[in-house]
Amino acid sequence: MIRRVVPLVLAALLVSAGAGQAQAAGYRYWSFWERDGDRWTYATQGPSTTRPADGDVQGFRFAVSEDSADAARPRGTAGFASICAKTPPRDGRKRVALVLDFGTAAHAPSGETPPARRTACARVSPDATTAEALAAVAGPLRYDTHALLCAIADYPRQGCGAQVTGGQGKKTDGQEEQSDGREEQGDGRASERPAARQESSDGGPSLGLVAGVGVVVLLAAGAVWQARRRA
Repeated sequence: MIRRVVPLVLAALLVSAGAGQAQAAGYRYWSFWERDGDRWTYATQGPSTTRPADGDVQGFRFAVSEDSADAARPRGTAGFASICAKTPPRDGRKRVALVLDFGTAAHAPSGETPPARRTACARVSPDATTAEALAAVAGPLRYDTHALLCAIADYPRQGCGAQVTGGQGKKTDGQEEQSDGREEQGDGRASERPAARQESSDGGPSLGLVAGVGVVVLLAAGAVWQARRRA
């Protein structure tokens, strides 16, 4: 009897662990990025406080992500020279290249279709922030009451930093690149997740998972005790 109980306990633990992972939560939001050479790095400040220099390339990406470590990067390889090729320099102004990636249909809110990703060159005052550069070329923008950037160019039309469970819409960058090859050249504040949602996971089990495992262990102990008593 005891030998039959142990496999059942192990199976129950695996099922409980799988259920906990399946409920991992992500958020659908605009993330803010800076180009460092040929790679993207997650911005350490929001666009309303970041003051890019003339010649900088910055990007925004709409996607479902659990935290900054797994956030999807803007797609495309266009650099400053190509993005701002049709926007000549002007005295007393700076040029900032922006990459706007509206994501894929898998990441879109229900009933909405993401616009084609595009680039834009903002020519703004020397002390302008990224938020001001974005407003100059990609309006209308929409913010919530906590100054979280909710929409660029009116996308999405509704919602802001909505929670998504079960890994909905999660894909690798390679899969997303194949699923949406559109890009437009335009003429051209991050949206980071709300502060209350920015705590990163330490990879440990959730409280629900721990409680579930505890119940399974107690039931298993009872079954073992009953088996020994009958023996």
